[in-house]
Amino acid sequence: MTTRYEQVKADLQSNPKIWLITGVAGFIGSNLLEALLKLDQTVVGLDNFATGHQHNLDEVQGLVTEQQWLRFKFIEGDIRNLDDCNKAVSGVDYVLHQAALGSVPRSIYDPITTNQANIDGFLNMLVASKDEEVKSFTYAASSSTYGDHPALPKQEDVIGNPLSPYAVTKYVNELYASVFSRTYNFHSTGLRYFNVFGPRQDPNGAYAAVIPKWTAAMIQNETLYINGDGETSRDFCFVDNAVQANILSAVNGELKSSEIINVACNDRTTLNQLFELIRQALNNQSIHYKKNPEYRDFRAGDVRHSQADIGKAGRLVGYEVLYRVGDGIEKAMSWYVATLAKNI
Repeated sequence: MTTRYEQVKADLQSNPKIWLITGVAGFIGSNLLEALLKLDQTVVGLDNFATGHQHNLDEVQGLVTEQQWLRFKFIEGDIRNLDDCNKAVSGVDYVLHQAALGSVPRSIYDPITTNQANIDGFLNMLVASKDEEVKSFTYAASSSTYGDHPALPKQEDVIGNPLSPYAVTKYVNELYASVFSRTYNFHSTGLRYFNVFGPRQDPNGAYAAVIPKWTAAMIQNETLYINGDGETSRDFCFVDNAVQANILSAVNGELKSSEIINVACNDRTTLNQLFELIRQALNNQSIHYKKNPEYRDFRAGDVRHSQADIGKAGRLVGYEVLYRVGDGIEKAMSWYVATLAKNI
């Protein structure tokens, strides 16, 4: 039986569109670029390289045909500059807004810069897209919006108090999207990502995500640190699931208001379990990590447990889980090993 995603991809290949990806040189942005170019779409990319990297774009170029790469136009610019946003959206059908400053700790250390990128930049993109009358606006929301609400699994219409400046900024995005829907009849879809991971996720720097950071530590046989007792749990989501959610949401022509959907797997994996999954996947790659992790204090601003109800995503856009956490780690590990082992 053909899935909604397979149907959409076939339709796009026979009727190509023009897409804008903000944050195109970043982790999720570059994976979206790869997927869309392989579907023979025309893509405009906007990035200021604050957290993205040229090597991500170079890698995508090596994974697509020369003809597909010629369908990509890159604009080096900043979403905090309205002129850059207006230039990027010109003539575009679908907007996939991924550009943001992620990381809870970063936002606690520097809330002003996080606010400028995630709220000012978001509003600029929303205004530019509305004025251009794009067919759809899909943006990266965040599971951090659920804050201190304890219920599991997380349902889109039940949230708590935000626990970090980053969470505040992502919630404000949703509020702006809702107001634009009611005030200007400009509808959008926010994707509440839950701990997305996969190839091209940066393992370096103070704010690296847990999976690439731990994988790099194991490959280099360094000590691995776990915040808290290791029983904190997350709904880890392989990046191909997030790519699917973006494409399905973009082409959904049934929106009558702004919508929010969870993008995850409806799973819970503890940090202790995650450690073993990564160690086993590396073992399968003939990298044997034998150290035990060291435990330290819980991290400020973190929630204890997270798990998504993904029923609405299925009903609204036809989202299905393509990869569970273990499958995603196995699929990503060859990239991690090939990329990170070079630095040993």
